[in-house]
Amino acid sequence: MTGAPALVVIGGGPRGTGIIERIAANAAELYGGLPLDIHLVDPYPPGGGRIWRQDQSPLLWMNSMAEDVTMFTDDSVLMDGPVRPGPALHTWADDVREGRTAVDAGPAVLREIHALGAQDFPSRRLQSVYLRWVYERAVAALPPGITVHAHTGRALRVSGPRGGPQQVRIEGRAEPLNADLVVLTVGHLDAEPDAGQRELSAFADRHGLVHLPPDFTADTDLSALPPGEPVLVRGFGLAFVDLMVLLTEGRGGRYENGAYVPSGREPVLYVGSRRGVPYRSKIGYTLRGERPPLPHHFGADQVAELAGRPGPVDFRRDVWPLVAKELGHAHYHRLFTAHPERTAMDRGDFEEKYAVAEPGSAELAALVASAVPDPADRLDLAALDHPLDGVRHDSFDALQDALRAHVTADLERRHDPGHSPDLAVFLGLLSVYAQLTGLGDTGEHWHGFFSYLASGPPGPRLRQLLALSEAGVVRFLGADMTVETDEEQGVFRARGTTVPGAYTEARALVEARLPDPSLRTTRSALLSALHEEGAAVTGTGLLSVDPADGRILDREGRPHPRRFALGPYTTARSGGAFTRPRTGGPAFRQNDATARTALAFLRDHSCRDHLTA
Repeated sequence: MTGAPALVVIGGGPRGTGIIERIAANAAELYGGLPLDIHLVDPYPPGGGRIWRQDQSPLLWMNSMAEDVTMFTDDSVLMDGPVRPGPALHTWADDVREGRTAVDAGPAVLREIHALGAQDFPSRRLQSVYLRWVYERAVAALPPGITVHAHTGRALRVSGPRGGPQQVRIEGRAEPLNADLVVLTVGHLDAEPDAGQRELSAFADRHGLVHLPPDFTADTDLSALPPGEPVLVRGFGLAFVDLMVLLTEGRGGRYENGAYVPSGREPVLYVGSRRGVPYRSKIGYTLRGERPPLPHHFGADQVAELAGRPGPVDFRRDVWPLVAKELGHAHYHRLFTAHPERTAMDRGDFEEKYAVAEPGSAELAALVASAVPDPADRLDLAALDHPLDGVRHDSFDALQDALRAHVTADLERRHDPGHSPDLAVFLGLLSVYAQLTGLGDTGEHWHGFFSYLASGPPGPRLRQLLALSEAGVVRFLGADMTVETDEEQGVFRARGTTVPGAYTEARALVEARLPDPSLRTTRSALLSALHEEGAAVTGTGLLSVDPADGRILDREGRPHPRRFALGPYTTARSGGAFTRPRTGGPAFRQNDATARTALAFLRDHSCRDHLTA
């Protein structure tokens, strides 16, 4: 008899952990007590991986409350494998406090755990300890004969024939790992700068300026940004929030009674973006009462119909109207059930007419106007997405006042249960994301829109932003920000459309966003090699995978029998490797499908070897 089959999982963060958890859950049914070696490859410790590693600043938070973070399945996940429940982050913290769960963490993190409440926003290093515990629990749940071998290193290449064993080359290791199957779960990756970024860097080099291209903020060297000097920041999402924290509290500033007290070592951040406003605040209350039934207007049937059409699917033309109708359904269902006094039509009559109205039609708009008297209670996705469209101010000072008013209004609304249709729309966004994994590459518009509305910063971070604005440490540039270079003056120059004719000059520019998840620009030797050897890549550079189980597709559309990939660089990208409880967890469903396909393959492979030994 030959040795045990080998499965190599490349990427030891939460997605790789999820694959191991699903193998443990499904092994009894599908693997029948056979031996298996699982090799986990990552340069960072298992569980957290790079993004959630423990050795990062304690000032960096998650953007989810502790009660909204779980790595465990429940009966809301539509999958073939068994549910294996486990604690969400806040419940796990309770178990640690009560001595029911032991963890390996330093005194500072233990203090955080003991102080953590269900609606607190944990630090990323605390989440790292939770993820490490989940990983260790998943490994412990594997049946006898299935063993995990962790390899500290960076995977460089996967080679091997379609019909035979694979080899995984690891940096610093002379011999490759032999594998019967390989699953890539490598998460966010570094990228080579595009032509525009290269030009900006070259300009900075010529004039002794600072240009920081897109990067994971926790890994960026910010020491080149001098105190008191203006810094242009392009990007107003979560990467900006991390930058803001590291350059203020991270340089000794502090908050007292809601005001910011500078240390004197902060630069002055001039921030703008396409929208010109920060991502919407995380909602600060929980849903009570009836949940909107989801999916309703955009579910499996609609996805199958779209996928079956000849030719490519155009997101804006074919998909967006259905998405908008689904989000409207969630919004108005909640409005009619939780706040009926603000409606002017029988709920059943409204739902019947809403169901047959064409998405985006004048008929639908007229129906909503007649049923919902107050425009503030109507869902206007365009206004939400582009709040500064058409807005003009005659000075930067006027813009500062207006943006502070915008952020304040957003904070008040997102923490007011009287606006609970907003939370229903959030649930609708999660539902839509789960469905879109079946359509492949839907472009960047959807992902950006989802992140802006559903994955914004904690409310306390936006209150800090207001304090920093009042203190003059942060200045707003407005919408449609562009950056020019002036060779004669040797400076960067930023403009926006919100204050016509005005501009700001600086000797430093920071691109506050993650690199695009494209195989065409990735610095990952592993993914670049896959692309060069024939793996299919979409127009935006995503790795094409079979939505059913994550197998990598070649350029003829054939799934590779021995290679799988899951994560943000694939066409099956989902909202995150973990999620809030009881929201379906599309990543959990994907993990389950991949694990089950892998186990069935390895079982049959092992049985063949046994019969021929």
